[in-house]
Amino acid sequence: MITGPLAGMMLGDWGADVVKVENPSGGDPFRSFRDGMYSPHFCAYNRNKRSVVLDLQSGEGHAALSELLRTADVLLDNYRPGVMQRLGLDDQTLATLNPRLVRCSITGFGPQGPYAERPAYDAITQAVSGMSSLFVQPDDPRLTGPTISDNVTGQYACQGILAALFEREKTGRGRRIDVNMLEATLAFMPDPFAYYTQMGLVSDPYLRVHTSQSFAFTCRDGKLLAVHLSSQAKFWEAFVQAIGCPELLGDERVATRAQRIANYEFLRGYAAKFIGMRPRQHWIDVFVNADVPCAPIYSATEVFTDPQVQHLDSFMTLNHPRMGDVVSIRRPVYLDGSRREQPQRPPPLLGEHTAEVLAEVGITFPENNKEQV
Repeated sequence: MITGPLAGMMLGDWGADVVKVENPSGGDPFRSFRDGMYSPHFCAYNRNKRSVVLDLQSGEGHAALSELLRTADVLLDNYRPGVMQRLGLDDQTLATLNPRLVRCSITGFGPQGPYAERPAYDAITQAVSGMSSLFVQPDDPRLTGPTISDNVTGQYACQGILAALFEREKTGRGRRIDVNMLEATLAFMPDPFAYYTQMGLVSDPYLRVHTSQSFAFTCRDGKLLAVHLSSQAKFWEAFVQAIGCPELLGDERVATRAQRIANYEFLRGYAAKFIGMRPRQHWIDVFVNADVPCAPIYSATEVFTDPQVQHLDSFMTLNHPRMGDVVSIRRPVYLDGSRREQPQRPPPLLGEHTAEVLAEVGITFPENNKEQV
């Protein structure tokens, strides 16, 4: 729903011709996630693709996919272990069909092991990886925030695919790539495990912010502000001068960085009283002038109008001839200072390109059945 589609979208953003093979009964479940068949969830992860509808359990649909795979570079799937084998798409069959094919399979917990057959979603792998413990308050447990395990798994999958394609340039043969959500999440956040194994410190929702000296403050106008002092003494010294509290420089409770980490809550409360006396823009101006790392804490609606976001031209509008405009986010990687070559194909309707794609491999079918095989 996210991992495979995101990996494919990232490849599409670099110019790959990505064919999204969907089932006849509704296609990608994200299409109808909040009604309709073109939901924001679907559009967020499916630009720069063509949609083909195939019933892989039918002889006709299976044969059509086989023809597509004969000349494909990559086959990316996001099923539980064993599904591809049951569909007749095991590694030996695929390698015989196309020895150059890179096969990437994304699972929740890996192809084997005690959890291999379990259903896996973002909240599940965040939990078992330990990530949720960095967000959840035990006295009022609730999950918050965006999908993380899903997204990082898709990024690692894309990385593995690109590495295999690069190797194939030398060897001429494809490889099998396996990526699972559990290990991708572990790899994405090595810090808690390093703290525990090297220092015996158990991470919680606050260890990282205490260590990095990161703060969130409410200003007089009710707007939120983030400050990150990190480890450089110059940021700490400039911060206390900027908020008009030079006495903190001589306060033994916060005299050293180790003491500031240990007494984080004291420091946070002390500074909050002063920052709450002025509006947010005042503090942004003061901190920027003092070279203190800071930023407004925006809602999603405010990000669009931020001057730096506008300067970077981070958002783009894709236009679908039937569904209209879709606002999307540009690829965050530049080539020679530009993103001009990034394709801008809008997310496809279900089966929109079935006839077009299959015709490219010599498959035609009746006019009244152009959207499904």
